[in-house]
Amino acid sequence: MAAAFSLGQYVSKASIVHRLDARAKIVLVVAYAVALFLAAGWLGVGVCGALLVAGYGAARIPFGLALRGLKPILYILAFTIVVNSFTFSANDASDASGGTIALIGSFGISAHGAATGLFFALRIALFVAATSLLTYTSTLVDIVDAIRSLASPLARFNAPVEDIAIVCALTLRFVPSTVEEAERVTKAQQARGLRLDEGGLVKRAKAWIPVIVPLFISLFRRAETLACAMDARCYAGGARTHLRSTRIRRADSVAASLGVVLLACVAMFL
Repeated sequence: MAAAFSLGQYVSKASIVHRLDARAKIVLVVAYAVALFLAAGWLGVGVCGALLVAGYGAARIPFGLALRGLKPILYILAFTIVVNSFTFSANDASDASGGTIALIGSFGISAHGAATGLFFALRIALFVAATSLLTYTSTLVDIVDAIRSLASPLARFNAPVEDIAIVCALTLRFVPSTVEEAERVTKAQQARGLRLDEGGLVKRAKAWIPVIVPLFISLFRRAETLACAMDARCYAGGARTHLRSTRIRRADSVAASLGVVLLACVAMFL
């Protein structure tokens, strides 16, 4: 699990995407998400997918790495497809003409619903892959600095911008560690005789309790250790000094602007 989980891990490459300012990449990811979920048809989602493949190619990141990053959400994608495939009007003439298969009475499977579920699942997968590309090509420090810079106007309204940036940094940092901890606990419990692949759905769900309980205990201990460490270093929030201050280049601004315009066209016309 840990080896396959790649969200939040930086991949060092010498590419144009890596050199792009993190603030521009965050703006592009947000615009990509808006265009992806506003696209009304397969053509718009297909264009978004093509743009994402081009982004991975420009970043020199193997697309297989993005596919491995989708493993944690495979159940969500499958659930989306399955739920949309079911229908309670399988006996209607309109649904039957569209490829509906009746299973029990009016309950059945709709081909149109399956296509709709696949459409929604594809949008979720592309969104996760796009956010993964951001973490593959930007270091944690760059992402945190970019979030702080983009959210700096909120400081005029007394918003805790620095604290928001710290929370985002800690979240990105401990997601891979949490997955690794979950795998260690699972293997330890399996070595003690735990069986997660036996019995029905209820029995399998109950079998995960010996994994979830020690995992949450470990997470709470880690959070307490982190809080003590931050307190020992006199962290009190508020304004902080920074070792370096970066200014966005004109090329980064132009790239972000062109990307936003292109994605806006996808969202409005496709």
